[in-house]
Amino acid sequence: MKMIWGITYIVLVAILAHYIGELLPRKWFDYEKFPYTSFGWERDGDIYDKLRIKKWKSKLPDLSRVAKYMVPKKVTVSMNSGDVDLLLRETCVAEFIHVALCIVSAGVIWITEEAYGVVLYLLFALGNIPFILVQRYNRPHLKKLRMKMLVREGQLKDASSDIVM
Repeated sequence: MKMIWGITYIVLVAILAHYIGELLPRKWFDYEKFPYTSFGWERDGDIYDKLRIKKWKSKLPDLSRVAKYMVPKKVTVSMNSGDVDLLLRETCVAEFIHVALCIVSAGVIWITEEAYGVVLYLLFALGNIPFILVQRYNRPHLKKLRMKMLVREGQLKDASSDIVM
């Protein structure tokens, strides 16, 4: 019976986390600041190429493909720098929610009071890690795209045009 309570807890936490993530104000998330900016060892997301993230990231479930009220997680030709800014903030929210799920889901260990609670927790936490990695991989690439768009839109001066030959 405790196993059923543990699974129920995990499911309810995941559902609640989704709705909390949708309600969080995007202005609270700054992709230029800790913890969302790249750490030095991440080399602007290049470290994730060693995990071959490009090959498997599109195979992960994406609720925005089904739930049309969510911000689509795709870059399109019609996007501008403001759209990419929103997408960047969405990556921060997604990372925050998946990290929070890894932490909060530890409650399943207390609920089950058995070894399978630890196994259930580890499976759920490990299942969230690929989503966190994808956000950390995508963010530096989206930041570069946004900078190029800002230059193209005339909102930012291209520093490379100042080079005198």
